[in-house]
Amino acid sequence: MSAGDFWGSVSLAGVVVAGFATMTPAKAQDRRAASDTLLPDVTVEAPRRSPAARRTPSSAQTVPPTARTAPRRATTASQAAGPSAPSSVSAGTPLNSNTVPAAGSRLGLTAREVPAAVEVVGSETLREQGYHTTVDAVKGASGVSAGDAPNDVGYAMRGFQGNQVNVLYNGINIGPTGFTALTMETFNLDRVEFLKGPSSLSSGQGAVGGTINFVTKTPHTGPVQNEAFVGFDQRGSFRSGFGSGGSTSVQELDYRFDISRTKEVGFIADTEFKNVHVSGQLNYRLSDSFRTFVAAEFKDYKAKPYEGTPLVPAADSGTNATAGIVSGSKISAYNGSTLDAVTIDRRTLSTNYNVVDGHKTIKESWVRSGFEWDLNNAVTLRSQIYNYNASRDWYNNEVSAFNADTNVVDRERFFVHHNHDILGNLTDVTWNGSIFGLANRLIGLVESSHTDFTRPGAANFFHDTVPLVGFDRGVFGSLTTQMQTATIDSVAFNLEDRLKLTDTFALVGGLRYNPFTLDRNSTDMNGVVKNGFPYSKSWQPVTGRIGYTWEALPGTTFYSQYATATDISADSIFLLSPTQNLTLSDSRSYETGVKQLTWNGRAEWTFSAFDIARHNVYSAQAGQQLNFAGKVRSQGVELAAAVRPTPESKLWGNVAYVRARYADYDLAGGGSFSGHTPPNIPAVIVNGGGSYRFLNPAWWPVELGFSVRHVGDRWSTDANTVKLLAYTTADLFAFIDLPKVPLFATATSTRLAFRVRNVTDRRYAAWSDPFYPDQIFLGAPRTYEVEASFKF
Repeated sequence: MSAGDFWGSVSLAGVVVAGFATMTPAKAQDRRAASDTLLPDVTVEAPRRSPAARRTPSSAQTVPPTARTAPRRATTASQAAGPSAPSSVSAGTPLNSNTVPAAGSRLGLTAREVPAAVEVVGSETLREQGYHTTVDAVKGASGVSAGDAPNDVGYAMRGFQGNQVNVLYNGINIGPTGFTALTMETFNLDRVEFLKGPSSLSSGQGAVGGTINFVTKTPHTGPVQNEAFVGFDQRGSFRSGFGSGGSTSVQELDYRFDISRTKEVGFIADTEFKNVHVSGQLNYRLSDSFRTFVAAEFKDYKAKPYEGTPLVPAADSGTNATAGIVSGSKISAYNGSTLDAVTIDRRTLSTNYNVVDGHKTIKESWVRSGFEWDLNNAVTLRSQIYNYNASRDWYNNEVSAFNADTNVVDRERFFVHHNHDILGNLTDVTWNGSIFGLANRLIGLVESSHTDFTRPGAANFFHDTVPLVGFDRGVFGSLTTQMQTATIDSVAFNLEDRLKLTDTFALVGGLRYNPFTLDRNSTDMNGVVKNGFPYSKSWQPVTGRIGYTWEALPGTTFYSQYATATDISADSIFLLSPTQNLTLSDSRSYETGVKQLTWNGRAEWTFSAFDIARHNVYSAQAGQQLNFAGKVRSQGVELAAAVRPTPESKLWGNVAYVRARYADYDLAGGGSFSGHTPPNIPAVIVNGGGSYRFLNPAWWPVELGFSVRHVGDRWSTDANTVKLLAYTTADLFAFIDLPKVPLFATATSTRLAFRVRNVTDRRYAAWSDPFYPDQIFLGAPRTYEVEASFKF
C-alpha cells in the first residue's frame, strides 16, 4: 500500500464517521446486546426504560444467529460481574468461557468456540484477587509469568518471553512489548484476555508465545452506576479510583468515565512509581442500524525504578549469603571477573544501586473513534480510526555488576528517550449466511497503520564503582546524545471464517497477509550518519490458522488447531541494524484440548497440549548484544479448573508444564547452547485459591480466602549456569460487606478488604533480564494492605 492509499483509507473512515454523526437518531426498536472485536460493547436498551422492562442477556441470546446482522453476544459474565456493568446481569461461568474475547478471534466467538486456549480474567477477579497492576493481573493465568525489568515489562508464556508475547490495548498492537508494555493500575480495566500460542492472525507480528489484551471499561445502557475505592499498605503505598457510567439525558447516548491514581512504594530503598490513568468513552446510537463511539485515554507514569540486585560470590558474603534465591556459578558478563558460586548478599535485600536522580517517565495518550453499520440482515460494516502517542524517558544507572577482582560493584549509566506516534485504521465486513445450507460466518479485515519513532539515546555511557554496601549513590553525570529514527508503514488483509458442518462441529480458520516496510536512520552525537544508514527493508509475511471445535456432549467441546506466526528475528524492529539478519523468524504450533462446563454451570475446566517451534531465532545477551540461537522448541500441557461447590464457596486452580529448549545454538567461538532452556522459563507454574462467604444473619457478610502461587526453577541466561530457584508464595484476604450506615448513606454497597501478600515472607528471585545478566530482580516481601470500595 502506498502512503497515499494509507492516508486515503484513514481519511475515508473519518469522513464516514463525521458524516453519520450529523444524522438524527431514530427511535430504537429491536434491542440487541453487542460485543465485537473492534467496537466496545454497545447495549441498545432505551435509557429511559425502567430496569424491569430492560432486556436481559438471556433474552438477547434467544435471537436466532441467522437473524443477527453481526456476530454479537449478550454481555458476558466476566464483563457483567464488574462494577461497570448493569446489576441485573447474571453471574457467569467459573472460567468466564462465555465471554467474547477480542484476542481470541475477530469472528465474535466465545472462548469456548475458539479452537485455542483462551483465558479471561474479569474485573471481579481483578478486584477479588487484588491484582492491582497489569503485571499482577497476568500471573493468575495458566503458565504466565512476568517481571518489571529496567527498560521494559517482561511477560513469558509457553516457553517464550519478551517481544514474543504480544500486548494489545483494546485489540490494537502498538509495537514490541519490550518497551511499549506499561505497568498500570487495573481499576480502569474491564478484563484481561489471554490467547495462548502463535497468534499473528489476531494480533500481528510477535505473537509466538501468545497474546495479552487489556480491555478498558466501556459504557452500558441503563441507570448511572458509580464506584470508588481507596487503599493503603504498610510501606506507604496509596491507591484510589473513581468510575461512573450509564445512560445520559440525551436519548441513545451512554457514557463511561474512570480515573485512578497510584503511588506504590517499593521494598527497595527510595524506589516508587506513580501512575495516573484517565479513560472515557461515549456510545451513541444514531439509528437502529448505525452505532458510533468515541474514546480517549491518558496515562502518566513516573518512577524511581528498581534496577536489580547484583549476584555476588558466596565465598565473599560469608554468613550474609542467602539460601533459596539463586544457585550456580558464573563469570561476570560485564567485567569478566570470576564469581564462582553466587548468592544474594543479605545486606543488599533492600539496597538501591541507582543514582539519586534516576527516573523513568512515560506519558501515553489514545484517541479512538468508530462506527458499526448494519447494511442489511446479513452484512455489517465496522471501522475504527485511532491515534496513539507515547513519550518515554529512561535516565538511570542500569548496570550493577559485582567485580570479584576489586570487590566493588561496577555501575554504568543509561539514557534513552522515545517519541512514538501511530495513526491507524481497522475496517472489517462481516457476513452471516450459509454455504450449501451450512451456517457460515466470514469476516474480511483491512488494517493499516503508520508509525513514527524517534529515539535520542546516550552516546556516552558513564562508568563508576561503589562498595557493595554503605555508599553514596551519586548522580547521573554528564550526558551526550545521538539519534535513531524508524518509520513503519504496515497494511494487513485478514480473512477469518467459521463453517458449521453440523450443529456441534465447526471448522474455524483464517489467513493474514501483512506487508510492511521499515525505514531506519542513525546519526552520531555530531549528527553524522552512521555506516549502513539510512536503509529500508520490506517484508510480506503470510500467517494463519486452521482448526475445529466439536461439542461432543452438551457443555463439552474438543478442539485442535494448527497455527503460524512471524516476528522480527533480531529483537526489536525499531532497533534493527543494517548488519543484522533482517529476515523474519517463523513459528508453527500444534495444539489440541478440551473445554467443559458442567454441574449446571457451577464447574468448568480446560485442558490443552501444545508443540511450538520457532526458527531463525536471535537471543538477547549482555551489553545489548544478540546471538544467533537457531531454533526454540516448546512442548507442554496446561490445565485450569474452577468450581462453585455451594453458593458461598469458590475454588480455582491451574497448572502448566512446559519443556522449552534451544536447538542448533552454536557459539561463534566454539561451544554450544543447544539443549539449554531460554531465560525466565520455568518448567512448572501452579496457581490456586479459594474463598468462603459467611452469610450468618447475625453477622455482616464476611468472605475469607487465600491464593497460592508456585513457580519452578528458571535460568537467568542462555548459558544456564545461574538458576533462579523455585518459590511458593501465599496470600490471605478477608472482605467485609457493610450494610448502609450513616457515614456511607449513599452507597449501595461498601466493602472493606484486608490482605496479606506473601504471608510467609518468602525471599525469591522474580525475574532476570538477559541484557543485564549480572543482576536479578527480587520479589516483594510480606505486605499488609487495606482497602475500602464503594458502589453508589
